[in-house]
This record gives sequence, structure tokens and C-alpha cells, in this order.
Amino acid sequence: MSTYAIGDIQGCFDPLKRLLDLIEFDPHKDLLWFTGDLINRGPKSLETLRFVYSLGDKHKTVLGNHDLHLLAVAYGVGSSHPGDTLAPILNADDRDELLNWLLHRPLLWRDQDYVMVHAGLAPNWSSEQAEILAQEAASALQSQPKLFLQNMYGNFPDLWDDHLTHFERLRCIINYFTRMRFCYSDGRLDFCYKGDLKHCPDGLSPWFLLPHHHPDIKIIFGHWAALNGVTQAKNIFPLDTGCVWGNCLTAMRLEDQMYFKVACG
Repeated sequence: MSTYAIGDIQGCFDPLKRLLDLIEFDPHKDLLWFTGDLINRGPKSLETLRFVYSLGDKHKTVLGNHDLHLLAVAYGVGSSHPGDTLAPILNADDRDELLNWLLHRPLLWRDQDYVMVHAGLAPNWSSEQAEILAQEAASALQSQPKLFLQNMYGNFPDLWDDHLTHFERLRCIINYFTRMRFCYSDGRLDFCYKGDLKHCPDGLSPWFLLPHHHPDIKIIFGHWAALNGVTQAKNIFPLDTGCVWGNCLTAMRLEDQMYFKVACG
């Protein structure tokens, strides 16, 4: 049995099929982890969502910002963007089944010394606190989805405080889990710069290079295609390698940290 973590698919279903052929994925014995952003921008979002759903207990998936965007549009509290490829899902006969399944995906998945999230772990959270906050936000989303999604968007508060309450608290949790890239030294989020590390503005650092409270776990994440799968940090595994932007789709086998890649075309 092998476990493979796969970076952001974003509707690139054909490269996903080729990647699964490359790793010789066997659903009877292997397990797939997905870093979120299963859908949007790529040409086959519906096919991707249906396939991952069909895997049943042979996969673990965390929510990404594009997955949450789909839910917001479906619940009528978000607007479609130019370049979205969500219409086939929203018009599908099985849309309600697929959306309900997506609604119940977690924000964090942990198995022994691996943690998988979409964007990252806040530098000022312990891994134990991150698990608690992920469950808190997921429970709120599932219990009152329309109200949650209606209040999800916004860049503030941009710094975690244990005393945050209500939707400010939930929004801050969501932003750390699904939107984070660069932070200031105190862990405050920056939402402006989205590029590579080489041209990082003064005063900012990638979240994984700041002092943090989870040095002993291996963190798998997606979201940040500009990294192209490379960081300067030990035990940090970025798997979004920009398939939807013309690069490649990447999987990592957890047992030996071996990488597998297929081109987008």
C-alpha cells in the first residue's frame, strides 16, 4: 500500500489520469491525498470532482480557496469570475450530491507526522491548535453554510488573536488555511504579493520560513504555484506546480518522499 499526495488539480482531469497511470495507482490498496483546489480554471472541473468523489474512502481531500468559491457561488453569495469553469458543475444533475460532499471536506488532514492543508499553517499556531481551529471552521461551514460563506470574504482581521470571535474569527482561520503565502514577522498575513521568493518585498517572509510552533511535523500544501515545488525549509512539501498554468501536475509518495510529475499537455 502506498499513499500519494497530489497538488492542485484545478480541473485538469486528463493530466490527473496520466499521473495516476504513472504511479500505477491501485484503488484496492493505495490512498490519494489532494491538497485542495480540485476545480476551477481547468477544462474538466466536473469530471475531476466526480472522479475524486467516486474514490470513496480511498482519498483524503482538504478544502482550497477555489473549492470554497464554488460553494459560495452555488449558495448564491458569491459571484463567478472571468475564467471560472464552474458552470458544468452548477448545471449538473448530480450537483447537489457533489456540493454536499465538498461541503463536508476538512480544512486539515493529519496522519501521524504528516499534516496536509491547502495554503499552510499559521506560524503562530501549534499543530494541535491548527487541528482544533480547522474543525471549528469546518463545523461552522457545515452547520450554516450560506451564512458562513456570506461572511467568509475579506482581508481582515489579518493577524490571528485567540480572542477573535464570530465571523471575524472564522474568516481569519479560513484565510490562514486557504489563502496564506507571505507573512510579516509577527505572522500577519499579506495578500498583495503572490510571486516567488527571489523578489519578495522587504519585511515579508514565506510563512514556512518564519519561526513556528510545529517544527516536528511534515507539512504538505498546495496553493502556491510560483514556488514550483521548491522551498528552503526542511519538512515542507509544496505540491502545486502550476498544471493549470501550463506546467505540470505533481504527486509525492509519502513513504519515501519520491516525486512523480506529468506535463499539463
